[in-house]
Amino acid sequence: MSDPSNRRRSERVMLQMPLVVHTENIDRQAVTGEARTMVVNAHGGLMKLKMELKVGQPIVVVNPANHEQQSSRVVRVDDTDPEFFAVAFEFDSPAPKFWPVVFPPPDWV
Repeated sequence: MSDPSNRRRSERVMLQMPLVVHTENIDRQAVTGEARTMVVNAHGGLMKLKMELKVGQPIVVVNPANHEQQSSRVVRVDDTDPEFFAVAFEFDSPAPKFWPVVFPPPDWV
């Protein structure tokens, strides 16, 4: 039996692509950072970036190839790498077409 806490709402796909992340710092000033995805699904993904974010923090992720953007929130932050943070994020609403996946898993529809 699988652990329900590790269950995803949609299948994960390994995908490395650049993202631009927009958010606000603690002083409510706009900040932007460059990120790279590691894993994605219809509901969000996991990215690595140098900017430190907090769980629950609202962010906007932008696909620089087509300028499509999605409002999202941070759901987990790991700092296991000295250069980057691994940040799991969730879209405010599912957006399977945000990712350039030609043959998406059936549960992305």
